[in-house]
Amino acid sequence: MVRDSACDVVVVGLGYVGLPLCAAASQTGLAVVGLDVDPDRVRAVNAGEVVADDLSAAAMGELLGAGFEATTDHAVIESAQAVVLCVPTPLSDGGGPDLANVRAAARAIAPRLGRGQLVVLESTSYPGTTDEVLAPTLEAGSGLRAGTDFHVAYSPERIDPGNPVWGVANTPKVVGGLTAACGRAAADLYRRFVARVVATAGPREAEMAKLLENTYRHVNIALVNEMAVFCDELGVDLWAAIAAAATKPFGYQAFYPGPGVGGHCIPIDPNYLGYKVRTLGYPFRFVELAGEINQRMPGYVCQRIARLLNDAKKPVNGSRVLLLGVTYKPDVADERQSPAIELARRLDELGADLAYHDPFVAEWGWAPTARPLAREADLDRAVADADCVVLLQAHAAYDLARLAATAALVLDTRGAMDGATVERL
Repeated sequence: MVRDSACDVVVVGLGYVGLPLCAAASQTGLAVVGLDVDPDRVRAVNAGEVVADDLSAAAMGELLGAGFEATTDHAVIESAQAVVLCVPTPLSDGGGPDLANVRAAARAIAPRLGRGQLVVLESTSYPGTTDEVLAPTLEAGSGLRAGTDFHVAYSPERIDPGNPVWGVANTPKVVGGLTAACGRAAADLYRRFVARVVATAGPREAEMAKLLENTYRHVNIALVNEMAVFCDELGVDLWAAIAAAATKPFGYQAFYPGPGVGGHCIPIDPNYLGYKVRTLGYPFRFVELAGEINQRMPGYVCQRIARLLNDAKKPVNGSRVLLLGVTYKPDVADERQSPAIELARRLDELGADLAYHDPFVAEWGWAPTARPLAREADLDRAVADADCVVLLQAHAAYDLARLAATAALVLDTRGAMDGATVERL
């Protein structure tokens, strides 16, 4: 089934996944249209504003200059050869999967689907979402049959915001089709702008691949986080131990402790896998325990701050604590699920005089009920005035040696600083 169309690809959802996908496809000459239900996002994109970490103002200008346009009008689906869904899949209030955005997008697309079109889901979800949720919803609204009248496939997003080396074009693309023909159609699409396509037996294998990738990171981060706690009590330098272990050329991959996990993947994706496992009647204790360990880390960091201040004959109450880097990872502006939020809440409860600096965050609304904090304008003065400096993200903009030389006390949660006043997690 090959469809003649005026538009090669419609990307639904113009967030941190969808917009870079639009840029990568557009750069190879594909006619791309972006579709989003948020009119403010559409206006911002069409105005060339920077709304995603990986697309600069220049990149946005290049994208628009290539003929790309964003819209809220679902009618664009009718003229497209392929539709790629990049909508959010957060957790529900109960901690389970929330596929409301996937269902809503599918219902909006379905009446406009035509024979021969391709629909690909990139949003992270549990194995079975494509064939149990997406395909039936599209069939119900279109009157067509998935795998016969139109193609359906799953291809997990692998965006790593802020990564200067690996992007959409050079990161291998996993693709699983509802049928063999669906898989070929999706692979043919992605080969037009991605260097390597990896085909799986079906969508469930592709869905599981994404959850395996992030659950692997989740449990290994939990391992080193728990080791950080007891290595501190044993008087063992875990950072030195990790460096030594990393010299083994086989059978080992280095992971590093930190103040907790954040972002749109690591704290969320294992819950999707856990949900599916529990529907089979099995516990998923290993991964659930990893989640508990990682969620405890902001509280543990707070304890370490209190200990540092206590050793300096200072209480947490009234002490000025400066948090450096409040995003969930270095060199991005994304604050979602950042462990800095829980740490700030705990320090505030203890009466600390909170301050922060982050080159990517001008104002930090760390709690819904708290007054947003303004970024410290003079970093050097803020460090000198703080009773304790806490490095949460080692942004490239920070001169860490200079900061260590002027700080009274430093808790380094990233193993990036040295000095007489520095204590590593």
